[in-house]
Amino acid sequence: MKTKFVFLLLPEIHLMDLAGPDQAILEAIDYGAEFEIEYCNLENNISTTSGLPIGNVNHFSKAQLNKGDFLFIPGSNVSYLLSENFKKQTELHQWIIANHQNGINICSICTGAFALAECGLLDNISSTTHFKRTQQLQELYPKTKVVENILFTETNGIYTSAGIASGIDLTLHIIEQLKGSHFAHLVARELVVYNRRNGNAAQQSDLLQFRNHIHTGIHKVQDWIIENIHLKTNLPDLAEIANMSERNFTRTFKKETQITVNDFITLIRKEKIMELLKNPNWSRSEIANKVGLQSDRQLSRIINSN
Repeated sequence: MKTKFVFLLLPEIHLMDLAGPDQAILEAIDYGAEFEIEYCNLENNISTTSGLPIGNVNHFSKAQLNKGDFLFIPGSNVSYLLSENFKKQTELHQWIIANHQNGINICSICTGAFALAECGLLDNISSTTHFKRTQQLQELYPKTKVVENILFTETNGIYTSAGIASGIDLTLHIIEQLKGSHFAHLVARELVVYNRRNGNAAQQSDLLQFRNHIHTGIHKVQDWIIENIHLKTNLPDLAEIANMSERNFTRTFKKETQITVNDFITLIRKEKIMELLKNPNWSRSEIANKVGLQSDRQLSRIINSN
């Protein structure tokens, strides 16, 4: 069964809060993920904050989600989310609550956190929203534990994110949970989001670090290394992939990534090793072979490296 991602379109929706996560999921589908996208609304003929009209979409009551699916609530103008008009939408609030109780993951983008808070879903858990609104969220909904300076939070199937770009970060995080780090890397690369950030912005996958540059040749080499880590690599072949001389390649790689190509290869090997070690069916010698190493001793050296 496909995992469904349903976007709830509220009045005065922020277009980019919708478009960023939506595009990330679409790219994942294009790479073969068994996902599907659906949209629902509170009322017909809404407009975005910039005035772009959105045509008729099915009412939220018609959306059918199964356990493990995701309901995304992109941000809208806070003035609307705090209005009496929204507060009296008890049928919508109960629908959101019931979905969570039925095992549906609930994800807010930016000010969408105010909708979750109004439903009581943020009570006694960590949450976040746009930095301009964190204090307001905490003051209006004191039961939630608003976290400053964080990109997204995740607690018991409830996700909140800080703003437009962090909505993409959150979606890539979810894709990684469902499809693995390499698959998330492919989607991030397609979105040209090479420097993908995790929730606390400190823990990053080495598959996606060192990509905050626009040098096509170096990106090609990094992609090749990640996809062929099981093969023995040599400098002349990598330089040829980058269409450079060996000397120019080593200099440019360090300049663009702030790391040597050999250190990059070691980091990618280490991350792959740590992933494979989670599978008890693989012996250490088999794991070594899968990351281009010749012995268990080499494997241990990389595992224990800083």
